[in-house]
Amino acid sequence: MTSINCQTLKAKSTSKSDIRIVIHDQKINQRAELGFSIKSQVGNDSTILNAGKTTNFIYQVLGLKATARELKAINEIETKSKIKDRVKAIKKQGGKFKFIALENNIFKNNLVLIDSLLPNILAEIIKTFYSTALSSTKDLTDSINKLNPLDYDTQFAHTFYDYKVKRFLTDVALGMTPSKVWTGVYDATGGYLIVKENGEVLCYHIYNRNQFEDYLFANTKLETASSCRHEFGKLYEDNEQYYFKLNLQIRFK
Repeated sequence: MTSINCQTLKAKSTSKSDIRIVIHDQKINQRAELGFSIKSQVGNDSTILNAGKTTNFIYQVLGLKATARELKAINEIETKSKIKDRVKAIKKQGGKFKFIALENNIFKNNLVLIDSLLPNILAEIIKTFYSTALSSTKDLTDSINKLNPLDYDTQFAHTFYDYKVKRFLTDVALGMTPSKVWTGVYDATGGYLIVKENGEVLCYHIYNRNQFEDYLFANTKLETASSCRHEFGKLYEDNEQYYFKLNLQIRFK
């Protein structure tokens, strides 16, 4: 560590760049110092988007027909997949989830900066994740692509959802964090270094953007974070309306 001037084993949580490497580009005969994010497949799967209260999506629950006792019973479900089971119980009582807003306005504006309808797209993906057995980013995107909840013009087979989700994953991977204002400037300007289970190191360079986006799209999944820590997954009432928060966390698979 001393020989390579490494003072810490982990980069700051606000930084996507774990290591900076001077690259000699033979094509243009220039040297550039680029930041790379390191993701290891040794041990637990790495996260690409960490959960927090900042990543809570708020839904209004419409058409819910349940007594106070039944509502209390829903919030007290404590199974292994309790959030999904609570969503299932709400739907069984006639409830329908309508996306209203994100809990954190910085994250909302970061998403709008990437694409004005990205909050709505992610809200549909999250709702599908908590309502079905699907978890991979690609499968969830394929599912809403078929449903086309945003009513895009698909007569010419444009891949609206795939493109926007890939762009989101790329921005998250290389710089955007939910709690910090995103200006579109990448921190990990080089790309990703992937340490495989056998110790082999792969490099996904940002030069090969399409390959990099396809890798993220095919190798990430949604997962349920701690509902107690991030305060989501319970029915609550406000102005005689029912609401329910769902959380977004994305991890490599």
